[in-house]
Amino acid sequence: MPLRRRKRAIQAVSVAPCRMRALADEYLAWMSARNFSSDTVKSTGASIGYFLEWCGERSIEDVTEITRPVLERYQRALYYYRKKNGSTLTFRTQATRLRFLKGWFRWLARANYVLHNPASELILPRLDNRLPKYVLTVDEAEAVLSQPSTSTAEGLRDRAILEVFYATGMRRMEVANLKLYDIDRERGTVMIRLGKGKKDRHIPITERALEWIAKYVAEARPALLGPSADGSVFVDDTSEAFDRVRLTTLVRGYIRKAKIGKQGGCHLFRHTVATLMLESGADVRVIQELLGHAKLTTTELYTRVSINLLRQVYLVTHPGAKNAAEVAAVLLEDDEDIEEEE
Repeated sequence: MPLRRRKRAIQAVSVAPCRMRALADEYLAWMSARNFSSDTVKSTGASIGYFLEWCGERSIEDVTEITRPVLERYQRALYYYRKKNGSTLTFRTQATRLRFLKGWFRWLARANYVLHNPASELILPRLDNRLPKYVLTVDEAEAVLSQPSTSTAEGLRDRAILEVFYATGMRRMEVANLKLYDIDRERGTVMIRLGKGKKDRHIPITERALEWIAKYVAEARPALLGPSADGSVFVDDTSEAFDRVRLTTLVRGYIRKAKIGKQGGCHLFRHTVATLMLESGADVRVIQELLGHAKLTTTELYTRVSINLLRQVYLVTHPGAKNAAEVAAVLLEDDEDIEEEE
């Protein structure tokens, strides 16, 4: 046996049997020390926890007992798992749990806790490349924005939150983490600090959203602040910065209250901003920068949602679509809509 391989074998034997929970905690500490986001560390811990629970039920107590067949059995268990309501785990959820597990085993192999990585050849489920289920029209977005009662401090805050989502397409945690000093009223911009992937970005914001923020900060925020205020723009009913669950509940409630026949939460505004801007002629790379997508392919999803250009070309070119008079009427209507928006 080569010397290097022999050293790896000696180290692996010296730590066996290892309690997997301790190794999982060590891995999470390793991630935190390397500045992985708290959400990533939390999700990783949860995914590994599900696996350790499954292993415990089968008396598997050491990482050296885990082979690729064992992991494939766990993958099948995820596929056949049923929640309390009888529904299955989505393939996206299954893939997420397995992906975090693969990361753990990759670390175990690099740290010489196992002689080889049993998850290296594990094939993850193929994911559907699906379009957003709902996208708001301009009128529907305005209907949602008008739902909060601005006669109360909470209602004025909620209107400002909805305006920020609609104006910027920000992620919910980006809105929750927004600080007063991140808003530049004079330049009409917002600084998003440590967004997804620990990346900062500077984006524009509408004057109308800035006006609602200013009105909320001046008239409502002082009444909502608590002694532990940390400079967050938006604070919840307990005087603390919003968490993502509370934000989702808030936005979803106003969408439901608007009775527009569509469902969704914070991300619905993100889909809406991207789609409406594309239909108005925005370049896809500009939208990528606005939304903070790491890959252009993520933003290009919205080019498949935007239907106006496809509709116009279809009506003009398909022999069975419409007669010439109807085509001209449709094109004229679209042109008038563009002029009114401008």
